[in-house]
Amino acid sequence: MLVLTAPALTSPRIAHGFFGRSGGVSKGIFASLNCGPGSGDERADVIANRKRVVEALAPDAALLTLYQVHSGEAVSVIAPWNLGEGPKADAMATNLPGLALGILTADCVPVLFSDAEAGVIGAAHAGWKGALGGVTDQAIAAMEGLGARRERIAAAIGPCISQANYEVGPEFRDRFPQSFFEGRHFDLEGYVAERLSAARVENVTRLRACTYAREADFFSYRRATHRRENDYGRQVSAIVLRT
Repeated sequence: MLVLTAPALTSPRIAHGFFGRSGGVSKGIFASLNCGPGSGDERADVIANRKRVVEALAPDAALLTLYQVHSGEAVSVIAPWNLGEGPKADAMATNLPGLALGILTADCVPVLFSDAEAGVIGAAHAGWKGALGGVTDQAIAAMEGLGARRERIAAAIGPCISQANYEVGPEFRDRFPQSFFEGRHFDLEGYVAERLSAARVENVTRLRACTYAREADFFSYRRATHRRENDYGRQVSAIVLRT
């Protein structure tokens, strides 16, 4: 099982991990640690995979994932929900131990946040629409609403598609600063990092792991599309306050 971590988020109070695609039970194009209930994978396999993530992260935790819609919306999590019944949003925050905030991705940017002193954590799913719509700003605001302080928040940007593999159409040019382009290739990870910096979050780690290029390690929507595959798996990134 591949699990990447960021030293900035490491704390006795907090467990986190950016999980790759290995170490699960799914088969075929979903092999093997597919954690996405919205995929066409066998539901029992997705449930088994998510249990393995919990066991690796914090065995007594409840793994929660949102109904992600590429928005700028964030929610405060005050209780667990059943699989597939999460709110329609793309970021969340909590100050309750045992609730693992999980973000599902397959090229988009997962961002995990913590204020260890306040005991507040957050997570965000930043595709280009969500990033542009301020999903990371809303995640930070949700954390502040639970007692976090912006100057103490640490953030880590997990595996996502790299600029070299993210070719976009000309319509992107009108939406984003030109500094994030090299030819027709857009630096989504860099843009998310810049949004965090603009929000005055100074402690930011970029793992710089490309989901498209590292096929053995990560699922990739764009790679699956290029191969004309009819579906794709989702890896999970999660953070939890220990009980």
